[in-house]
Amino acid sequence: MNLNQPVTYVKGVSVARAELLYSELGIRTCNDLLHLFPFRYIDKTQFYTIKQLQQSSAEVQIVGKITNVQTVKQKRGSRLVATFSDATGSMELVWFKGVKWIKDSLKLNTPYVIYGKLNWFNGVANMPHPELELVSEYKKKLQTAMQPVYPSTEKLANKGVSQKIMRSMLQHLLQQAFSGIQDPFPAYFLDQHKLLGKKESILNIHYPKNQELLAKAQYRLKFEELFFIQLQLLMKKLINKSKNRGFVFEHVGEHFNHFYKNILPFDLTNAQKRVLKEVRKDVGSGAQMNRLLQGDVGSGKTIVGLLSMLLAIDNGYQATIVAPTEILATQHYNGITELLAGTSVKVDLLTGSTKTKKRREIHSGLEEGSLHILIGTHAILEDKVQFQNLGLAIIDEQHRFGVAQRRKLWDKNKNIPPHILVMTATPIPRTLAMSLYGDLDISVIDELPPGRKEVKTVHRYDSNRLSVFKFIRDEIAKGRQIYIVYPLIQESASMDYKDLMDGYESISREFPSPKYQISIVHGQMKPEDKDHEMDRFIKGETQIMVATTVIEVGVNVPNASVMIIESAQRFGLSQLHQLRGRVGRGAEQSYCILLTSYELSSDAKTRLKTMVDTSDGFKIAEVDLKLRGPGNIMGTQQSGVLNLKIADVVKDSPILYQARQAAIALLNTDPGLNLPENSSILNRYQLLQRKSGVWSNIS
Repeated sequence: MNLNQPVTYVKGVSVARAELLYSELGIRTCNDLLHLFPFRYIDKTQFYTIKQLQQSSAEVQIVGKITNVQTVKQKRGSRLVATFSDATGSMELVWFKGVKWIKDSLKLNTPYVIYGKLNWFNGVANMPHPELELVSEYKKKLQTAMQPVYPSTEKLANKGVSQKIMRSMLQHLLQQAFSGIQDPFPAYFLDQHKLLGKKESILNIHYPKNQELLAKAQYRLKFEELFFIQLQLLMKKLINKSKNRGFVFEHVGEHFNHFYKNILPFDLTNAQKRVLKEVRKDVGSGAQMNRLLQGDVGSGKTIVGLLSMLLAIDNGYQATIVAPTEILATQHYNGITELLAGTSVKVDLLTGSTKTKKRREIHSGLEEGSLHILIGTHAILEDKVQFQNLGLAIIDEQHRFGVAQRRKLWDKNKNIPPHILVMTATPIPRTLAMSLYGDLDISVIDELPPGRKEVKTVHRYDSNRLSVFKFIRDEIAKGRQIYIVYPLIQESASMDYKDLMDGYESISREFPSPKYQISIVHGQMKPEDKDHEMDRFIKGETQIMVATTVIEVGVNVPNASVMIIESAQRFGLSQLHQLRGRVGRGAEQSYCILLTSYELSSDAKTRLKTMVDTSDGFKIAEVDLKLRGPGNIMGTQQSGVLNLKIADVVKDSPILYQARQAAIALLNTDPGLNLPENSSILNRYQLLQRKSGVWSNIS
């Protein structure tokens, strides 16, 4: 049997059932069904007699005969009751659904194996909706002490696709297709990494002979899944370095040296120096740089970006920074123009609201090469924005940009793509970085500049609100500014808007005009109104900013020293960390106050405790990943990269690391997978490449 054939080739799978399997579980081919792995196992090693049954709700297995069947009328419809007996006693089996069909299928005085959960009434046991199998059929089957339980849905169960049917389909498939299962790993590779063969692994994942073989089968299948993800990412990295030629920045020149020696207002941290060395090595190698720069809020990524751009300018190239919002782009522009004031480096800003006349100036400056650095939003990606020679493109908060948008940056140079530096203040856990960004070189700035004070974080309940208001008054009296942020959940925008407006009104009563001035910013405002309110706060015309999470990324107000997060239990950890990063940007001590109700889930308590205990973005990201799982963090479910059948990048991180090391070792000895003994690995790699689509070409 060819495993790529439709699942209808499996005995017992009709066209209607196949459509159901596809709509509910995404199973289209025999191979898809073969790789539908159980998520738990029922141990059926023990048979009980009816006399041995204890008064509990345990799942038990009994051999006996049905001696009597009757239909009992009830208020709605009827139920089916059967008397089931063995040598030690009798009990009742009960069905509330499918009564007629089940009654017709039951055989009296014939040995059955039954399995199910016990119910007790007045000390007498019964078993609702048991699994039933004739002893004669049971003896013919692939026997296993541990019975698999497969992923299912309510719709599948309602349409009669029970666990028994699922097991039956898998058994038929294994009997039909077992000989056709191909192992992508050659014998030497299996020996080297102490892995079970593919056939043995598939058999023992569906029908484990014992716990030890099940563990080996699970390890092998997880390793395979993670290995091929790593192989694709590492091959992509090799191809990028060999095929994607990059501009060579040969020397460190006047712009870089003058800025570094005479303008830079502080000493770089060791982490910043290390990252700069990594960038310089990349841009001097002749291959295109494709580097991810991770660093917590306030760690100094922008300075590293600016020095990298000056390196490009020293070598006769232009540079650009693309940011996801106008606020962030403007902030970059203001900060960089201030630092470069008095130098000959020409910098400009291009956003959606740039006027036509100004746009024309920018376009001509770019094309003739007199404009060195362009900072902006998605507007930079438009086709009419053409550079004379773009040497370095920096993408800030890259997870806010789609693949197609990033591709446009590559195309700004027709022959050689610019060097790419991707910056993010959202720390990515090591396990996820290896999986999602395994094709990129990764740099980390893991220390804050000296003199930066850690933001003090506390958790307070709603009942402490009056003391929080007093604290706000004291901070404003010192000349500080305050953020008060309300949650925003798209599904209930109207409710969130009401929460925000109620909050705004109560804040306005506590902090009346003209003594206090309050800005309000939310997603339902026009962009120009939002920018106006933001601008008032940035200029210090208002002391309090009441907002939704629109201020999560990109507002830099050194004078703002307090971040109050209302209903903090409704925020994710990464959001809480990003919001806290809006304060602590000046020399004064800053504070983050997490306000909640008393009713908190255990996950919410973990998030709040993590925020109070640490300000390390990487530790926070690890906790976040454990709480939310890899599928929900940073949109990886949509990325196509982590569509995993059995592995979990969090729980299986040791296997992920081993799989990555194995892929690195293989490519060190056979970079093109051209050796005959690696032909099966190459075949699987090529198949995955055809399926993986666009994401495999662009970081």
